[in-house]
Amino acid sequence: MALARGGEARPGWRTRLRRRAVLRGAGAAGTGLGGFGGFVLRPEPGPALRLVRHRLAPASWPADLPLSIALIADPHCGGPQATLERLARIVATTNALRPDLVVLLGDYLADHRFTPNRPGFRAVAEVLAGLRAPLGVHAILGNHDWWEDAATQAGGAGLPEAAEDFAAAGLPVLHNAARRLLHRGRPVWLGGLGSQWAYRARRGAYRGADDLEATLAAFTDDAPAILLAHEPDIFPQVPARVAVTLSGHTHGGQVRIGGYSPVVPSRFGNRYAYGAIEEAGRHLVVSGGLGNSMLPVRLGMPPELTLVELGGPAA
Repeated sequence: MALARGGEARPGWRTRLRRRAVLRGAGAAGTGLGGFGGFVLRPEPGPALRLVRHRLAPASWPADLPLSIALIADPHCGGPQATLERLARIVATTNALRPDLVVLLGDYLADHRFTPNRPGFRAVAEVLAGLRAPLGVHAILGNHDWWEDAATQAGGAGLPEAAEDFAAAGLPVLHNAARRLLHRGRPVWLGGLGSQWAYRARRGAYRGADDLEATLAAFTDDAPAILLAHEPDIFPQVPARVAVTLSGHTHGGQVRIGGYSPVVPSRFGNRYAYGAIEEAGRHLVVSGGLGNSMLPVRLGMPPELTLVELGGPAA
């Protein structure tokens, strides 16, 4: 996860040093404060895990079609507190919630700096394949999943190896495409956008593999639609035809004090850093995610499972 400023992400060495300084300061203030924030779930060992629920009533979603969606964002497996065993416990906890739909929002492996013995994508995917939901488990890739693949970063065509590993585990990746699901006898569209930070470039600038136009074109009828987008920065371009955009990437800032994060990997800063956001009647949910980036520190932003509930009489 890298800091983005301006219209394009260009995190130079000063930015990287600043981010490290912020996270180190947070670690000194309370590395053990991962439990700050009132958890209701605790898959031990590791920092406590909270469940965050967002109940939404988008205008473009039928009020008489209740749908629950579990979001698993940014596991970053391989970090000191992000083992496969912990992920398996999170899978069991998610299954116990009995959501209608589970979505995986990308960034599945930890940074190399965390551990020399990280699991591979296939091992992570096989654990995540234990998730269960009537409408299935659907995955997109995050920027780190692209950065791990030397061939694509060198200009190779196609998706990174992570997509192959997920498909082999029974979790084919959605990439600038959509799937038509049937929920309570009614169709629902689920679109998956490519990462907007897929390709590292010189001097820290990033290029995307996202194609919003193609993804929206895959909604071939007027059934209600949901969009998965690893990075939330696409949200201003998403039309009201989409009931809700579901994102991760930011980790809620990873350090969050008084509702504000000093460093957010978004050109919009804190605008799309975390939580349920509504703009002009359009809805975005940004999960705080499960793992860490840069340093294994969370302060005021515990790891979370996110549950989004649409429709229903109480929405």
